Amino acid sequence: MSQRIRLPFLTLSAIVLFGCSLIAASVPTAAPTQTPATNPAALPPPATVSAPAVADASVSAWNDRLEAIYRTVSPSVVQITVILKSANDPQSGSGASASVASGSGFVWDAQGYIVTNNHVVESAQSITVSFPDGTQSDAEVAGTDPGSDLAVIRVPVDPALLAPVTLGDSGTVKVGQLAVVIGYPFGLDSTMTSGIVSGLSRLLPVGASDGSGLSYSIPDVIQTDAPINPGNSGGVLVDGQGAVIGVPSANISTSGSSAGVGFAIPSNIVKMVVPVLIASGRYPHAYLGISGGTLTPDLASAMGLDPATKGILVADIQSGGPADKAGLRGSTKDVTIKGLSATVGGDIITAADKTPIADFEDLIRYLFLNKTLGDTMQLTILRDGRIQTIDVTFAG
Repeated sequence: MSQRIRLPFLTLSAIVLFGCSLIAASVPTAAPTQTPATNPAALPPPATVSAPAVADASVSAWNDRLEAIYRTVSPSVVQITVILKSANDPQSGSGASASVASGSGFVWDAQGYIVTNNHVVESAQSITVSFPDGTQSDAEVAGTDPGSDLAVIRVPVDPALLAPVTLGDSGTVKVGQLAVVIGYPFGLDSTMTSGIVSGLSRLLPVGASDGSGLSYSIPDVIQTDAPINPGNSGGVLVDGQGAVIGVPSANISTSGSSAGVGFAIPSNIVKMVVPVLIASGRYPHAYLGISGGTLTPDLASAMGLDPATKGILVADIQSGGPADKAGLRGSTKDVTIKGLSATVGGDIITAADKTPIADFEDLIRYLFLNKTLGDTMQLTILRDGRIQTIDVTFAG
């Protein structure tokens, strides 16, 4: 979904999109299930195994599992090197030299389509794909989508080089499961890091690059503590079976390197967006054109409502946007709550097509997964203490 949104209750200012590692400077390359026995005396005596032996066996099995994941998945992951478009120096009038950056990608199919992050290739004037065996090929952009931070490029190579990934179901991912990142951080050769899925259903704001002035947020993003560093973006986040469950895209960091909180676009969104990008070059997101946030008990009380009221408080309306044309109203009154300033009085969205909306993430998820340009959506709102319905049409 794309929308013009300020998220006053969402503080993600430290999020870094980690698509490109600038490499203009030199970079080094560098128990089985037991069945109860009815006659215990007939069983052989249990084997005596020392604790260190058990530990050694567990470590060996774990290492074998990780090695098998890398051996299976790494042939599908490629390095993407981009020459970024140069900019003119407005003072001297001279052209600045182009810079080089790198990211990661993965093979989508045997037709030469490669998936990566939009922010890896959005400013590229040329793109080179390097395969694990050292083969290199120029690539052309086939489709881009700032709203999901996904892009598809294509390379004219021998199909024998193309080992498509296996896509998993991100909807079945659980916190605590094994998570493995494979990519090309810092311009280095193929690299694997591991950790766990540390959070689910995150909301990832991404910047628009299409000149529309809109901002976007990606729902259902997977959080992991597997290190994601510059250059890893566009690679793969895989589960214990080697199936891709996400595309590493961003990190929360104050230093520019992994701080143990990374984000990956879920594979179910990748499955939804990529085929459309291949077919038409763009993905037609529906956007509402509002800014606001989840209604809190304090905000509800400030509006004279039951503190238990759930929904989204609309703060501002984008002029000429779908919400504006539908007659949605923004907040008009400034208040101070616990020493913090806020605006209240706007419409409160409580449902979309009769689907309950309890927080901003609910609305973004519903729009992203269910609506496209040309669709109509019925919003249930609370205005001046009364429940109303408003139809919003997403212009095609």
